Amino acid sequence: MKSLLNSLIIAFSMYSKLPMPKTDWNKENMRYVMCFFPLVGLMIGGAVYLWSYFAEGIPMSRTFSTVIFILIPLLITGGIHMDGFIDTTDALSSYQPQDKKLEILKDPHTGAFALISCVGYYLLAFGIWYDVTPSAIIILAVGFILSRAFSGLSVVTFPLAKSSGLATMFSNEARRKVTRIVMIVYIFVCTTFILFINWKLGLICFISAFCVFIYYRKMSLKKFGGITGDLAGYFLQICELVMAIAVIIADKV
Repeated sequence: MKSLLNSLIIAFSMYSKLPMPKTDWNKENMRYVMCFFPLVGLMIGGAVYLWSYFAEGIPMSRTFSTVIFILIPLLITGGIHMDGFIDTTDALSSYQPQDKKLEILKDPHTGAFALISCVGYYLLAFGIWYDVTPSAIIILAVGFILSRAFSGLSVVTFPLAKSSGLATMFSNEARRKVTRIVMIVYIFVCTTFILFINWKLGLICFISAFCVFIYYRKMSLKKFGGITGDLAGYFLQICELVMAIAVIIADKV
């Protein structure tokens, strides 16, 4: 029981900016870290849903409300997944051989393509979240859990590009079979819930997330020879953006 609690603490320490007590990052404590990763998405989804509720009763511009929607995930996670998105887009834009792409992922410097991609990402996110409706909010709130469940599943399922790094560390230390089962349960529960809330938007949310998941696997194997922590962050950001675009547009049709 203590190791499970420590795994929870490590998961939130690594993937969020929420203050957590200190614990040892040893082999025993890291066995089930990925099992708690989607709970960070639960925190984000809950914050997004609460903001949509309180924003309705506060006199403010729609522009300001939309900015808060976009900033909530960034503030809670500290930008760890956006960092992966930036590094990955920089590597993909280089058109270098596979080994050079992996080197770019480790480079602490931010390239021009990375900056352009980051600005473009948030402009697109603002444009789509500006038109979000109450019926789409709850679906997208659950989407933050769903995206992390898919990301966690990839870490213990997909081939790894390197023998070191965060993805490798969590994959090696994880109880892989248990983690796979837990991630599948997360995906099943999330999908069942959103289908019950709104079958059309729920189905579109799941399909869009699954399509990005398939793209992520194929791209990672072709371009990098497997996944890394940066690629997992890239997937998560793309998945959440595509889900938002698909669900909000479908809600308007």
